[in-house]
Amino acid sequence: MIKGYARKYFEGKTCIFCGKYGLYKLADKRVKCKHCKKYYSLNKLRRDLQLLYYFYLEISARRAANELEINYSVVHKKFMHFRKCISNYCNNETRKLYGELELDESYFGGKRKGNRRRGAKNKAIVFGILERKGKVHTVTVQDVSADTLMSEIKNKAKKGSVFYTDGWKSYASLQQYGKHNIIDHDKELVNNHNHINGIEGFWSFAKERFHKYHGISKTNYPLYIKEMEFRFNNRNENVYKLLIDICIVRRAV
Repeated sequence: MIKGYARKYFEGKTCIFCGKYGLYKLADKRVKCKHCKKYYSLNKLRRDLQLLYYFYLEISARRAANELEINYSVVHKKFMHFRKCISNYCNNETRKLYGELELDESYFGGKRKGNRRRGAKNKAIVFGILERKGKVHTVTVQDVSADTLMSEIKNKAKKGSVFYTDGWKSYASLQQYGKHNIIDHDKELVNNHNHINGIEGFWSFAKERFHKYHGISKTNYPLYIKEMEFRFNNRNENVYKLLIDICIVRRAV
């Protein structure tokens, strides 16, 4: 089940700390590296690699617990730990997005009576910026006021970019930060370039995957959203290898 990249760690051939060959077993069943002199539990590492593989496959914590015969609370806690590592990894990305950028907000949470979209109550509000032919950046916000959204835009988008948004009033001052193109969803598009289909596609990507969960608490949505951002941005990469580096190797060093 463990893929090739992880097998060197799983089989105890390569040190998780320094990446070199030369591990030997200690009396207490841990392994020690003859190069960096560090030691760790190989059994615990094997368990974590297995759990991470299930997480990578987007298998639920409940199913992973059943198949691996591990207590569900242990698996759930470990999955949330993976999400925290992913969130930290995404938040440490300092490069600002530039070029043609699509901006939008979306609302996440269970079905409730009342308004949808802006004005929806008791839902997690997520603001997103998508760089065409590039990455998406997401952040959970308290509201969709001009002050809030413009603060996030200035924090993550370079001045002078070309912005595409809907007609929400909070985007009005964008014209002072770059070229601002407003999409009118009520009219047929005459220019196929003038759209926010990319960021709307990301919202669909995330919400489709959230359907398999039996409810996500509002406080945990920021971590789940960052997981979706990570998966979307790295969908053409070796995600399991990257997850090992982020969630296990970097945590060990």
